[in-house]
Amino acid sequence: QVQLQESGGGVVEAGGSLRVSCAASGRTFSTYFMGWFRQAPGKERELVSAIRWAFTYYADSVKGRFTISRDNAENTVYLQMNSLKPEDTAVYYCAAALSFNALATMRCDYWGQGTQVTVSS
Repeated sequence: QVQLQESGGGVVEAGGSLRVSCAASGRTFSTYFMGWFRQAPGKERELVSAIRWAFTYYADSVKGRFTISRDNAENTVYLQMNSLKPEDTAVYYCAAALSFNALATMRCDYWGQGTQVTVSS
């Protein structure tokens, strides 16, 4: 059974840091674009960051603050979030797709269940 499982969410004060992880199981994801999305209450889900091999993508709202990385041997993707702001509060989802276009348009092959990140002011 293919599964993406996020972990590492929590509550942090503004200006703090948090790292969320996405552990993939059931198949190898080394050829997939792996992405982190987030969805705040009352807002649409948005792509925050993506990675495949040497390619990385960041939304303008997180550039310079978030860093995505992956460990293909462990089938795990990470999102290091620094200088967190209250507007970063959302459920963060991990997803996988075979093309960046599919990822960016949320036509992903696999989705995780999400992990809550709350940034207090």
